[in-house]
Amino acid sequence: MAVDIQPACLGLYCGKTLLFKNGSTEIYGECGVCPRGQRTNAQKYCQPCTESPELYDWLYLGFMAMLPLVLHWFFIEWYSGKKSSSALFQHITALFECSVAAIITLLVSDPVGVLYIRSCRVLMLSDWYTMLYNPSPDYVTTVHCTHEAVYPLYTIVFIYYAFCLVLMMLLRPLLVKKIACGLGKSDRFKSIYAALYFFPILTVLQAVGGGLL
Repeated sequence: MAVDIQPACLGLYCGKTLLFKNGSTEIYGECGVCPRGQRTNAQKYCQPCTESPELYDWLYLGFMAMLPLVLHWFFIEWYSGKKSSSALFQHITALFECSVAAIITLLVSDPVGVLYIRSCRVLMLSDWYTMLYNPSPDYVTTVHCTHEAVYPLYTIVFIYYAFCLVLMMLLRPLLVKKIACGLGKSDRFKSIYAALYFFPILTVLQAVGGGLL
């Protein structure tokens, strides 16, 4: 197989994207950021993510998916207490929202339309924080090679949280308005207001501490 020979890329995550392939001949572009769904290999070439998530990857995704559901249930109980019999219906609705959000997230992820995702293997902690490893060859110009080396473990959580929030805003206010008659007007929507606070906090947690978790 003939490969276009060029100098090796600088930095941990800069790679060369395949521009042309004709039989055994492969021509790669300049060093730079890899497209979404690809990461660099040991030879500094961008390669598609074709592996399946490992057990620990699924456990991590399950943990991050359960966080908003547990917080929903906590605040529903906190603000409903013994004053309302609607707490059970709100619990079920929260479970429905998070379950549907998880299914939609899997369906819109690559490959689209199936409950399956392909991923890149996590090799080290720095894979989660590629923005910190952009090289500066001359200490003046920075080569920006930030990409999702742990595809899709980083962005898929944000997509899931977005769907959770949208479904909550579409379904929960109607349900609460119908069945939470035992609560005052200022109390019946407090569990929804709480979600508007903890979703941004969860987003920051994923953005900053995803790799550590």
